[in-house]
Amino acid sequence: MLLRACTYLTSIMKRVVVISMLLLIVCNISAQNTVKGVVQSVENAEKLQGVSVIVKPFKQGTGTDSLGNFIIKNIPNGKCSFQFSFEGYETKDTVLNLQNNGLVGLTIYLKEKKHELQEVVIVSSSRTNSRIEDLPTKVEVLGTEELGEESQIKPGNIAGLLGDFAGIQIQQTNVATGSADMRIQGLQGKYTQILRDGMPLFGGYSGSFSILQLPPLDLQQIEMVKGAASTLYGGGAIAGMVNLVSKKPRLGSPERSFIINRSTLQENNLNTFWSARNEKLGYTFYAGGTVQNQVDVNKDGFSDVPGVKSIFIHPRFFVYGSKNATLILGYTLNYEDRKGGDMAVLNGQKDAVHQFFIGNKSFRNTADIDWEQKTAKGLFTAKASSSFFNRNVNTNVFGMKGNETIWYSELAYTQKNRNHNWVVGMNFNGDDFKKQLPDSSLLPNESSTTVGAFAQDDWKLAKPLTLQAGLRLDYNSAYGAFFLPRLSLMYKVTGEVTMRLGGGLGYKTPTLFNDEIDERDYHYLNGYYPGVQAERSYGLNYDINYKTRWDEWNLTFNQTFFYNRINHPLLLDSLTNPLLFRYYNAGSPVQTTGFETYVQARLDELEIYFGYVFTDAKRKYDTQNTHLPLIAKHKLASLFSFELTDNFRAGLEASYTGKQFLDNGSTTDPYLIMAAMVNYKIGKISLVLNCENLLDYRQNKYNQVVFPPYNNPQFPEIWAPLDGRVLNLSMQLKW
Repeated sequence: MLLRACTYLTSIMKRVVVISMLLLIVCNISAQNTVKGVVQSVENAEKLQGVSVIVKPFKQGTGTDSLGNFIIKNIPNGKCSFQFSFEGYETKDTVLNLQNNGLVGLTIYLKEKKHELQEVVIVSSSRTNSRIEDLPTKVEVLGTEELGEESQIKPGNIAGLLGDFAGIQIQQTNVATGSADMRIQGLQGKYTQILRDGMPLFGGYSGSFSILQLPPLDLQQIEMVKGAASTLYGGGAIAGMVNLVSKKPRLGSPERSFIINRSTLQENNLNTFWSARNEKLGYTFYAGGTVQNQVDVNKDGFSDVPGVKSIFIHPRFFVYGSKNATLILGYTLNYEDRKGGDMAVLNGQKDAVHQFFIGNKSFRNTADIDWEQKTAKGLFTAKASSSFFNRNVNTNVFGMKGNETIWYSELAYTQKNRNHNWVVGMNFNGDDFKKQLPDSSLLPNESSTTVGAFAQDDWKLAKPLTLQAGLRLDYNSAYGAFFLPRLSLMYKVTGEVTMRLGGGLGYKTPTLFNDEIDERDYHYLNGYYPGVQAERSYGLNYDINYKTRWDEWNLTFNQTFFYNRINHPLLLDSLTNPLLFRYYNAGSPVQTTGFETYVQARLDELEIYFGYVFTDAKRKYDTQNTHLPLIAKHKLASLFSFELTDNFRAGLEASYTGKQFLDNGSTTDPYLIMAAMVNYKIGKISLVLNCENLLDYRQNKYNQVVFPPYNNPQFPEIWAPLDGRVLNLSMQLKW
């Protein structure tokens, strides 16, 4: 009987449990919740479109819209795990305890994967804020990781960093001042547009030494478009465009860093960067200084490295009026005193024999404003900047002062839908150069304004095929109208292979100043011959990119072909009258053709890179010496970088520069440059020991670089380094 009673009670309890579970399930089904929110990037608070949002227990999910928003309804009460995943970002899981038929709002921040920054960075140089892989125009990016390393390797300026791009040649142009020219696809630096946060503020009189004055610690990334880019940014972007993107504060992730550096060439750098933000306000602040003593490397009595004293200050303030509106206010102050020449003069021992020097004191003040408003369908932006630049040139034979005011303003609207990603806008910019009296120059004052309108559409004709069509119309007050179309086609052959073909027109208005003119010759500059016109160009680029994963390796192969032609190139006539220099248009064009090849492999913390560039640069107007001078026909570059432990990282670089043609038709010797770096981290401190030019190859080691009369010397063309082997030790503190 007892056994039967127990069996009966057990049966009743089972029924009660089953009924209770059924009631619980019914209650849970009837209790429905709604979860909505927005997904943003930790690095820059960018709203992320296309993020996958999955409710794990129920396999229910959705994706974020163009403003990063998502909503999921009818979720039962209880604990639920939400998974957020997006290509190039770390996956994030969030657990919620849902109850009472509630409405839950979330803000989710995703962090970019460390080694995929170059593939997923949202670029602004395209004007459409698209991912690099989706752009019909090839854009190359140096991201946060590379800039972080360069901030300790070369904290003073970005000249060396830009040389890390395949196809860029950094060429020193003056022995005394150390000025450098950046050459892309075989064209001189005057044909490359340099932007700061999308605004062109370096050119003409104020363009001198620009890449030698910009520090890397203040930058989030560097974006580059090689080839014709005038359709996007107007005149001057014939060889390409470099956009320097400043850092932005990150919500909940303040940044504080301090770098001190010392080199064997007596360069001293002190830099600091601070940033922070909350829901409504944010700021970034950079301040840095450089003291470089003049150095006579080859002991010939003349400086091979000029003396430099500079200060750079760049605060920015961010106001977040709502989730979709941002206002940025910025100011830049840059002061530099640069001097080179006879070491006796530089050391205060000037006499009747020792007299030669070239000095440049420059002072730049820039104010800018940037406002963006996201709407339900697109993005509206308005930006403006004004820069006042004063430069005092002093030599032992001539001196002058001048100032240049540059301004830029732009309105643009971008919209993206399933098949189109388009932007329309207009801009107004100008510059005004005035020499200051007293001076002894023949230079005329110069000013111009340009108003332009542009439109561009990335049209997805089919899933693998995208056509980019752009059009710009500019009107310059001095040189008239310019009609600039551009077409690019991208075809995704497979998930691993992408091909791009594009081309466009360009122009550059004449300017009195460029980095290749010795300051002593400013005395004889007298403007232009009558009838001088703007240079006009067209360019073509084709590239095929192959990206795959082999075992644990990430492999990338890229092959690019380019062609550029500049009609009516502007030349300086210094022979007809040695005391009166004027610019004129050559009757035949400048033409460059070539290709770039690079292979990159990554395995965890190991990176291997190899690149080769072939450039054939011709000046058709010179029938005797047709090769454009100081352009290497063959250039190879390689990089090997690895991380042995979490605290120790090392790298080795090597580059080979083939022979170059000089202005008289003769050729130079090829040379090999090597560099090595080790980085050791101790808590919040990072120590870097870096050595440039390990083999100590120098032009002044084998050739004379200063010719008499020594009180007013002449210099040959500079085709190789003059500073030789350089070691530097830097320490960075982050907290």
